[in-house]
Formats: sequence, structure tokens, C-alpha cells
Amino acid sequence: MNKNEKSVDYRESLIERLRDSEEEQMFYLKASLEDNWDEPHAFLLALKTIADARGFSAFAEDAGLSRESLYRTLSENGNPKLDTVFKMLHALGMKLTVEPIDDEKKVG
Repeated sequence: MNKNEKSVDYRESLIERLRDSEEEQMFYLKASLEDNWDEPHAFLLALKTIADARGFSAFAEDAGLSRESLYRTLSENGNPKLDTVFKMLHALGMKLTVEPIDDEKKVG
């Protein structure tokens, strides 16, 4: 890399990629759940990234939450109720589903 070239911030480039594509948002959330099934905070971080891409205030309104409540929910110490997760997913045009675990992904 040339000294005059600016490096690209990963998070900013991710937000830009997610901003205009609901399909990318869905794949991003799905990958977050599949790759980090034992780390629920990773899913909340993915939701926060999508909220940033959509605009936090607009996303909060779409989910029927106050902006402050959404910030608290998606903070590092956030621990949302399941109905809040459902509201956020519904605002994204998504739903939570359950399916069996592939044998090679089973633990224990």
C-alpha cells in the first residue's frame, strides 16, 4: 500500500455494503448465528451493525422501540427479551426459525 493511499475501515465498508441490500443483511445475520451459535452477543453486534446501516433512529421506529431503548438493547451489556428480538427482526422483514443441527456441527 502506498503511503498516500488511505486504508478502508472494515466496519464502515461493511455498513456501506449492508446499507442497500436486505439480502446482504439477512446473510450477515444468518452467518452470525451459524458461526457464533455459542456467543449470543455476536448476533446482537450484527443487529447493531445493520441498525447503523439502516439508520438507528429509523430502525428503532420501524421496530416500535425508542432510539434510547435500542441503544441499550444493542449495547455491550444488552440482554434483550425475546419479544424485542422479534420486533427487530420483523422490522428487517425477517423471522426467527428453528431447524435441526447438521451432524457435523453438533457439539457433545
